[in-house]
Amino acid sequence: MSAILKRNGVTPRWRRLTEANVDEAEQLYVHQGMSAARIANRLRVDPETVRLRLRKRGVQMRDPHDRN
Repeated sequence: MSAILKRNGVTPRWRRLTEANVDEAEQLYVHQGMSAARIANRLRVDPETVRLRLRKRGVQMRDPHDRN
């Protein structure tokens, strides 16, 4: 099914984060203070995906009400 969608130019609603994507997300979150939601938008994934991958790496998550 995904091959048919790709052939027809349909972008999937989800995609997996590569380790390079997680590296970028960590850099943006920890060092630049960007919110998980903004990072998710930039990487075209669900914000929860970003949160889960960062937590798995041991990143201390900020209060979600302290957004940038």
